[in-house]
Amino acid sequence: MITKIAKELKLKASQVETVRQLAADGATIPFMARYRKEMTGNLDEVEIKAILDAVQYEENLQKRKTDVLAKLEELEKSTPELARALEAATTLQQVDDIYLPYRPKRRTKAEQGREKGLQQLADWYRAPSVYSLEDAQKLAGDVPLDEALPFVQSIIGEEWGEEATLRQTLRTRVRKEALLRSRKKKQAEDEKEIFAQYYEYEEKVAGIVPHRVLALNRGERTDVLQVKLVFDETGFMDQVLRRFDRLPVEKRELVVHAVKETYKKSVFPAIEREIRGELTETAEEQAIDVFAKNLKQLYMQPPLREVVVLGIDPAYRTGCKWAVVNEIGKVEEVGVFYPTAPKHDIAGSEKVLSSLVKRYPISVIVIGNGTASRETEQFVANWLKTAEREIAYAIVNEAGASVYSASEVARTEFPELKVEERSAVSIARRIQDAMAELVKVDPQSVGVGQYQHDVSQNKLKNSLEFVVESVVNMVGVDVNRASESLLMYVSGLNKTTAKNIVAYRDEFGRFDTRKEIKKVPRLGAKAYEQAAGFLRITNGSDVLDQTEIHPESYKLTLSLLKELGVKKQAVGTAELRDRLKAVDARELSEKLGAGLPTVEDILKSLAKPGRDPREDIQKPLLRTDVMDLDDLKVGMEFQGTVRNVIDFGAFVDIGVKQDGLVHISKLSNRYVKHPLDVVAVGDIVTVWIEQVDVNRGRISLTMLEPSKQ
Repeated sequence: MITKIAKELKLKASQVETVRQLAADGATIPFMARYRKEMTGNLDEVEIKAILDAVQYEENLQKRKTDVLAKLEELEKSTPELARALEAATTLQQVDDIYLPYRPKRRTKAEQGREKGLQQLADWYRAPSVYSLEDAQKLAGDVPLDEALPFVQSIIGEEWGEEATLRQTLRTRVRKEALLRSRKKKQAEDEKEIFAQYYEYEEKVAGIVPHRVLALNRGERTDVLQVKLVFDETGFMDQVLRRFDRLPVEKRELVVHAVKETYKKSVFPAIEREIRGELTETAEEQAIDVFAKNLKQLYMQPPLREVVVLGIDPAYRTGCKWAVVNEIGKVEEVGVFYPTAPKHDIAGSEKVLSSLVKRYPISVIVIGNGTASRETEQFVANWLKTAEREIAYAIVNEAGASVYSASEVARTEFPELKVEERSAVSIARRIQDAMAELVKVDPQSVGVGQYQHDVSQNKLKNSLEFVVESVVNMVGVDVNRASESLLMYVSGLNKTTAKNIVAYRDEFGRFDTRKEIKKVPRLGAKAYEQAAGFLRITNGSDVLDQTEIHPESYKLTLSLLKELGVKKQAVGTAELRDRLKAVDARELSEKLGAGLPTVEDILKSLAKPGRDPREDIQKPLLRTDVMDLDDLKVGMEFQGTVRNVIDFGAFVDIGVKQDGLVHISKLSNRYVKHPLDVVAVGDIVTVWIEQVDVNRGRISLTMLEPSKQ
């Protein structure tokens, strides 16, 4: 198993075995990736997860083989040949194919024929012996031959259709040669013509792209499209029927009829379901991967620290709820105004804004991108022109804010606020620290993907939770400020231990050292080992506690500092940073008898203790004005924020009512396999207007400079 996985993933067998053993001992993926680099051979989180997923699959495969073998023995059907075939099987599909002829079935016509004693007659029809009506009737026993033959056909067809090699051959040919065809159903309703391009459509299975598979599936599920596999079976059937050429004519006619009927009614429909299942699974994996990568970028948005923010949750009839939050995210005041229809109270709303900026040092206004967002943005942009001091605004993805605001987490955090007011607080905090706020929301509610409702929700949930866990541990968590929602994603912690950390902090005050975390109830030695390096303590009594350095490496760190001739108090100073530039990490690791990756990580942490990797990413784009769709002209240049990336392009917010689409062909002058290779959610990009459809509210953008296309 280890050798097979290593070969598939192009890794060393020792790496696979090490990861498997570490996981068995309770190590988490983030912990292995960050603090066991020497043991794993510097594997990253994605590689470690791939190993663990492969191990899980192989263990499931082995269990399935054992179960099937036991069932065969129970049925007294086990043979050395079947045992060898099972042992050689490398996929669950192959195991199921081997077991198919022996699997207990509902009482089929073939089974009824066997009960009538017609198995021997079926075998005789497939044997190249001379045909004789008398011999046939004799083998039929008490059953009249004309009554026996339909049962015989069913037995022959069923046994032929259950041949593992035959099904695999057909599978391979269908994957290579078949077409996926769709047609609009006669009485189907598709008012907005969402599926118009698929009304008369076909494409080879071998080349169809994932997002089209999901679109076709949705069209079929909503009763707009009829979708099926189209396969010319002529070549396959000619090859199959050749094996019966030596049969006498009378036998051959019956066998060929049985095979053709079974192919049409049973074998091909089963293979069609399998192939479409495979296409869907591949498409789902792609959609989930896109969603996960977009979500990661959203979580990795750099925080705007030390700013007072006014968050606005836009709406029409019920008004725009607003919340002022201070530099550390504490709510100062909440309220509502009505700048949008139907009340359209512009004067009253401007009065509220002017009053707020006098009472609080607001420097950024954040508007959610939901219903009435653009009308609210227009109002804010107009008001900013008359503001007494410089204030900028930004649009943020508010997906999941309403889910959070009605959740138990939000009720616990803000019991005195209304649901809509909590949404405004969440929107404001998202620009201060997107990660800290988004962890309070079910990742599946953050709409930064495509077809997320059409994929396996369980797979999506697992993938997105892996992303959240990866980002939280990559960034690190201030244990004295983090919420329970954030702490529960830290390596080694869970909902209970996260809750206990917050409770301990509330009772005894802030943690002064990492060692003190050990006192938290139900947080054992293993949990502490896994979590300690990711829990940071700022302004504590030990400067190393605010770094990524794990407490198990403190002794090594002190030896390293001694070797450099500096004291621990120098950590983070410009003097130490300058000295570290001249250090030879390899030479130092050999001198201290420590692993090179660990020494390199310690040196980076000493140079910038408490460094936030999100600081290396572009800051959110802040605006002071907005344009109308009618103002756009072909060729105009804009700076925009990437809001979503999908298989065929990226949606960019350029400060008008509708996000524009940059098609994959317009992202770069070079060939682009997938948009994520060029752009990511949150990126600030330069785009040019290529086409504007005012009636349909569509904007086509390009990232190719017009003069250079």
